[in-house]
Amino acid sequence: MSAVGIIGLGDMGTGMAERLLAAGHEVYGWNRTRAKALRLAAKGLRPLDSPREVAQAAELVITMVTDNAALQAVCDGPGGILAGLCEGKVFAEMSTTAPALVRALAQRVAETGASLLDAPVSGSILTLRDGKLLIMVGGDRAAFEQAEPILLAIGPKVRLVGGVGQAKALKIGINLSLAVQMLAFSEGVLLAERMGVDRRVAFETFLSSVIASPMLQYRAPFALDPPDYPWFPCGMMQKDMDLALQLGRELGVPLPTTAATQEALTTTRALGYGDEDFAVVFHGLARMSGMERS
Repeated sequence: MSAVGIIGLGDMGTGMAERLLAAGHEVYGWNRTRAKALRLAAKGLRPLDSPREVAQAAELVITMVTDNAALQAVCDGPGGILAGLCEGKVFAEMSTTAPALVRALAQRVAETGASLLDAPVSGSILTLRDGKLLIMVGGDRAAFEQAEPILLAIGPKVRLVGGVGQAKALKIGINLSLAVQMLAFSEGVLLAERMGVDRRVAFETFLSSVIASPMLQYRAPFALDPPDYPWFPCGMMQKDMDLALQLGRELGVPLPTTAATQEALTTTRALGYGDEDFAVVFHGLARMSGMERS
């Protein structure tokens, strides 16, 4: 495969397109806001007028969109991806969406003669740019082997984990852990701060201790020194927590810390922090504790 189509050119989709172009692939693209696709044209991306045209032009079609509704919007209708698929093509759905939705979509893709791979990613914009992204793939092994060389240009860790829907379950499980860890970290720091420990001293101490996971080491500092652009806004994290809670109900798995963290994120957004990186849950909890943002 050499011709790749990317539908959804937000931060992650743009980063993927840039890596594929740098690796020498022919890349076609579509985005609801056309200006984002046009910005990449200078780097070699070929903007097209509909998801259908992208699917027709590419051997591997990638979607990296916001949520379930956005995925359905780019797949359905006369201008949608399904209308452009045919025998031999592979469709890699790389967004964070519901396992049930992607399984139903896989059946519809199979009716066109193409194959669907459930291929969400674990990592951030920085991870993608540094070439350290993990791609979890669920689906048919033959389709996986077709797509694997291209996926390796996006990230060096590409792992076939099972069937369609199972990669999405792994992704959702990883993301709920991100938010739960951040909330637990915030509780511990604020407890120490209320006892008179300087906030920055508490952060540095916690992040030098055994509880300092790789995620906390790079994300917890965002609570003190926010990035210029939020990597993972509160609203997006809440969408993923909703997916986790829905999946838990479907499978009969209780998710008590996920539910509590979701409520903390709701409070944080209500306090006006919704557009910031989800590390700002620290300040939502601080406000509830009567401590000011510093």
